Amino acid sequence: MSERSNLRLIILGILIFSLFATLLSRLFYLQVMEGDEYRSAAVNNTVREVVEPAVRGLILDQAGRPLVSNRTSIVVTIDRQELKQQAKDGDEVITRLAKILDMTPESISERLLPCGTEGAPKPPVCWNGSTYQAVPVATDVDPQTALTIMEKRSEFAGVTAKLTAVREYSGPFDVNAAHILGYLGPVTEEQITEQGDSDSYDRLRRTDSIGRSGLEQNYDTLLRGKPSVTTLEVDTSGQVTNTLEQKPAVSGDYLVSTIDAKLQSVVEKQLVAAVQRAQRQGYPGDSGAAVVVDVRNGAVLAMASYPTYDPGIWVGGVTQKQYKSLIKSDSLSSNATQGLFAPGSTYKIVSTAAAGKEGYSLYSNYSCPKEVNLGTQVFRNFESSAYGRISLARALEVSCNTVFYGLADRMWNAAGGSDANRDSPDPIADAAQMFGFGTPTGIDIPGESAGRVAGRAFKVQNWEAKRDTWCANAISGYPETRKTDPETADFYTALDKENCADGFRWREGDALNASIGQGDTVVTPIQLAMAYAAIANGGTVYEPRLVKAVMSADGTVVERIAPTEKSTLDLPKSTIKFLQNSLPGVTTDGSGKTPFIGFPLNQIPVASKTGSAQVTGDKVSTSWFASYAPANKPRYAIVMMVTQGGTGSKTSGPSVRKIYEELFGVNGTTVNPNKSVLVGGAPSKSLPVIRPDGTPVVPKGKMSGVVTASGSD
Repeated sequence: MSERSNLRLIILGILIFSLFATLLSRLFYLQVMEGDEYRSAAVNNTVREVVEPAVRGLILDQAGRPLVSNRTSIVVTIDRQELKQQAKDGDEVITRLAKILDMTPESISERLLPCGTEGAPKPPVCWNGSTYQAVPVATDVDPQTALTIMEKRSEFAGVTAKLTAVREYSGPFDVNAAHILGYLGPVTEEQITEQGDSDSYDRLRRTDSIGRSGLEQNYDTLLRGKPSVTTLEVDTSGQVTNTLEQKPAVSGDYLVSTIDAKLQSVVEKQLVAAVQRAQRQGYPGDSGAAVVVDVRNGAVLAMASYPTYDPGIWVGGVTQKQYKSLIKSDSLSSNATQGLFAPGSTYKIVSTAAAGKEGYSLYSNYSCPKEVNLGTQVFRNFESSAYGRISLARALEVSCNTVFYGLADRMWNAAGGSDANRDSPDPIADAAQMFGFGTPTGIDIPGESAGRVAGRAFKVQNWEAKRDTWCANAISGYPETRKTDPETADFYTALDKENCADGFRWREGDALNASIGQGDTVVTPIQLAMAYAAIANGGTVYEPRLVKAVMSADGTVVERIAPTEKSTLDLPKSTIKFLQNSLPGVTTDGSGKTPFIGFPLNQIPVASKTGSAQVTGDKVSTSWFASYAPANKPRYAIVMMVTQGGTGSKTSGPSVRKIYEELFGVNGTTVNPNKSVLVGGAPSKSLPVIRPDGTPVVPKGKMSGVVTASGSD
């Protein structure tokens, strides 16, 4: 053998050795270093879970009436494993099923496709669960159709019709309460990913429906319960070889809300009545909200938003057309907790509190001219004319803007006026924050807005956010606008130049606007309700709550939710007392008098404040009516607003009166507590009784809210 041949053999041997060494190293790495991971993966490849959701817990009103329950629906499901054993993977079965269900074969087939596979539609249409689990393809199936399917098993191999619990949102007394209750939707892939490698029994699974808003979302974990989980062992061909574990379902807990269904029904109807009243006056009246709270503990007894929607449309999956309609109508968001509106004259309680805290006399007389001039700007009364020199209490009664302009001007000058810096005092803004404005109230539903308090701090923040834009516009001079309208371009340029230089300054006009709830100040109706409740109860700002207890399906009390004090008004008792003594005069002899003519104010005095908040552009003012009663022994605070509704007295006031009539059992001038919409004439202190079978005990007769077959309660 030649020397060259020997060299070739040596090189070949080295190569072979290297290959074996690499192979052995790789085997060592896979079997030893990564062995546990691969063994786990192998086990997982042979184990499958079949998950059946637990029965979701009910949401009850304070008297035990179900606001959200579960109804029985006939659901048609298909076992994909059995279907695959049929000719052509069950195409003929699907075709026959589509015909009897009045569906297309394509619509059934796409529901059987696992999400993420080629050709599969997006959730919730595709199947997001286990391949060993029957796939629901139709709900609320006619009983006769279901019977036909079950009787002709040979024609419908793998198809089953069974009774399943689905969510029911038809509350007593035709209660809607959509923005309180919320709705369910499919779990998202993002939520599954966020859980990581969790193997918790009650973890989210792709087949789950979870709360997407309202109480359904905030208390989802409690309501959802724990599912039934069957763990199966399968072979390499996918056939089930063994049942490894079975865990029974644990029903979801019940929520006992603070809402009273009958009162909620009254408030919803009166809100619609207020909107329609605005429209009859020639105003757009395009949206609104109403809130009723217990001033003693912050419990929300009723809360409504207009426009609203039917939460039942989400059951079984909302269509794209329905979703677009909801978005277009702007009905998904709650005006009560998410809507931001200038409060107008209802905000004068803040200015009064600020004046009292700064040492200004609450019992002196102040000038109430028709208007005040500030440079080139005129600040006018809106709901009143000139009254000469009047008391501050009278200024609240007739809603004299110019009195509050004067007080705001004094406080602005005392803080340094035009020479004030960013850290100078801002009494009205401080008082507003003390009442809870500018921060979320903490109500136990998601998505609450914080509102905005106009003041020095806001001006600085706004300037820092917009300075670069203002400065750029001041330099460019609005070239496009200048081509067609040089005068407007000059105005915008000059304004942006001024804002660029010192847009952070809290000017005199800003202070005057803030004193009457205008300018940059915006609040939510729930914030305003809690502020008036704080005046009523002597100074405690509560977190509003919608749930007072959690109970298990067998009636066991899981948790009682106690009232939470958010803060206390840092005001002299004399200031709070002044407001308590002054606000009833608004109803007896002020801007809130008209809607309460004939109401028995001698028996049930009502403290109130009207508001007609001006809106920029060509929009009509926002109608407000904020109140509490009885003024001498406060119990309930009611706030109602209608956007583009005109005055508070003419639009919102009459509906607020009607709610008080229903609360106190008023008929004409007669007060009968037994005629109250509340069971026993007051909010319930006790919790509902839950029977062993999970059904709550509800009030009898007309108070049940259940319509009998004859059509009577």
